[in-house]
Amino acid sequence: MNIKKNIYPKLAVTGMVKNKRTYLPYLMTCICMIFVSYLLNFLRENKRISEIRGGSTLQAMLSLGSGIFCIFALIFLFYTNSFLIKRRKREFGLYNILGMGKRNIAGILVCESALMLGISLVGGLGLGILFSKLGELCMIKVLGGEISYAFSVEISTVLETVILFAVIFGLILLNSLRQVRMSDPIELLHGGAKGEKQPKGNWFLAAAGLIMLGIAYDLAVTTENPITALKTFFLAVLLVIVATYLLFLAGSVVLCRILKKNRNYYYQAKHFVSVSSMMYRMKRNGAGLASICILSTMVLVMVSSTICLYSGKEKALKQQYPRDIQVKTYTLDEDCLKGIHEAILMGEKESGIEEKDLLRYHCLIVGGSLEEDRVIMSVGDLLSASDAVDYSKITEIVYVPLEDYNRLTGNEETLNQDEVLLCCTREGTYDYDTISVEGLDTMKIKAQVPEFVVNGDVTQVIMSAIYLVVPDLETLEKADAVQKQIYGNNASKPYEYYGFNIEGGEKKQLAAMEAIWKRVSEEAAQIQGEGKYSASCIANERAYFYGMYGGLFVLGIILGSVFIVAAVLIMYYKQITEGYEDSGRFEVMQKIGMTKKEIKKSINSQMLTVFFAPLLMAGLHLIFAFPFVYRLLMMFGLYEKTFLLEVTGVCYLVFAVFYVVVYGITSRAYYRIVSAGETR
Repeated sequence: MNIKKNIYPKLAVTGMVKNKRTYLPYLMTCICMIFVSYLLNFLRENKRISEIRGGSTLQAMLSLGSGIFCIFALIFLFYTNSFLIKRRKREFGLYNILGMGKRNIAGILVCESALMLGISLVGGLGLGILFSKLGELCMIKVLGGEISYAFSVEISTVLETVILFAVIFGLILLNSLRQVRMSDPIELLHGGAKGEKQPKGNWFLAAAGLIMLGIAYDLAVTTENPITALKTFFLAVLLVIVATYLLFLAGSVVLCRILKKNRNYYYQAKHFVSVSSMMYRMKRNGAGLASICILSTMVLVMVSSTICLYSGKEKALKQQYPRDIQVKTYTLDEDCLKGIHEAILMGEKESGIEEKDLLRYHCLIVGGSLEEDRVIMSVGDLLSASDAVDYSKITEIVYVPLEDYNRLTGNEETLNQDEVLLCCTREGTYDYDTISVEGLDTMKIKAQVPEFVVNGDVTQVIMSAIYLVVPDLETLEKADAVQKQIYGNNASKPYEYYGFNIEGGEKKQLAAMEAIWKRVSEEAAQIQGEGKYSASCIANERAYFYGMYGGLFVLGIILGSVFIVAAVLIMYYKQITEGYEDSGRFEVMQKIGMTKKEIKKSINSQMLTVFFAPLLMAGLHLIFAFPFVYRLLMMFGLYEKTFLLEVTGVCYLVFAVFYVVVYGITSRAYYRIVSAGETR
């Protein structure tokens, strides 16, 4: 059959218009994906953001999110396009029977793909360019930079986005052409109405799913150490994903068979049709519902976590940097320390500031494995001996002289040479009367104190820590000699912490830091050599914190929104596809006496059973994942468990309301198709 090539675009447009119920949501999704991609790339490459302190950190976070988004966009658009092809197969089969060759059908698909790509790029890039300035202003606000209202369009970002989605649409087109080429006319003609074969209830796979889910939940609940949680996180996530798919694919069939055996439940008009219908195509149902469940869980975990991190960024900053300006001198020599103190005072005088809330003490931080009442360090380098070390037992021992402790707390404690005061940080506990550190004599614990000064070095690591207040500086030096003998070049260094607050804003802090840094550098070069001190200013570090936490927050909101759109679209396509598949069955049921009211009850029964299962399962995943998520967030300085619990609960409730609204809208679309008897 000789067909003019100019008819291909007309047939492509006609097919899209006639199937607008499935094509319009797909086009809107493509536009949304292109919009998000352009916005992420624009912010990632924006020069104004990179020039702000902390901007490079935020852009590094966005780069990570951009890579994740590209992978997700490819997979998701492939998945949703399968619904479109399934709806068009019958139309293509009819063309084929009427004499149109597969090459002609391929021409229609090429025109259709080009048309959708063009519409999606125009819409997505248009929205991206329109809202790019708003995104830039939000990022500058997060970083605390000076706002500029100059508008710009990044041509390189536009080209990058066009190339990315041209490749994605090209791959989708090749997959569609492959399906058409490998199908015969009869298969194409019945492809749109083809349902899944009724699978058998596989008790083995259902049981495997339950066992895997139980193992994942056990890992999430029983893993208490953040390092161990980090090592097992991806294993637990993989187990949850596989278990969810097994339970929805095999477990749901088993559940339907159990319901079918329950005569009182099954032999009711509203349950009979819904249970039978679910069993008929549970393989496709299960995969879609599992995807909705996984996406919902990802949204809830991501949004609640990033909201908590962003809300607590200032507190986490204060934990790592207890004072506005701090200087650490890595020596215990009093003459050297005196010279550094004088240099600090000279820098203060030159910058016109006066220190307050002075925090000064000596300390030594040593890592070891805590075995009951013994601290073992002979495992060597803990970082390189990962196979031999139980990371759940690794603890940092922070030695502080009694003189410094009394001066900072205002107490008048006394200690014998074999006695110490002990303080556990975070959620740690110590249940023994003595403590024995390798290489030192066993020490009696005179008392456990509830709290001590916050040490920024301790808060920056995810291990638990124990403060040991020792009788004098000589004991601290002895502990230092022991750990140097064991760890060699990997041994830590004792230091004096000298921190204080000043009046004034960030500019004054930065100016004071510059003057102090100059004087301390000069003094250190004369008395002890360079490289044995460090200085930091909280105003300077705040930019890094806001960049990292702000970047994570923005990613959480953007990717969370994308995952929500994905879940909604999957839900919508499932309703539409199943509506077309069920319309013929319900039409037969109407002919044998089933009323529209009974049909609606049956639909509600099926929808409630099927589409609320992912929401409930996502809630169950969230409950068991909560301890795991909390341990991981400890690595970012978040220790507010109650706040995280409250935010997670609110996020779930808001998401549940949104889910119910989407369910109501999509179920009405399903009912309209079924009640109208549409089968095409």
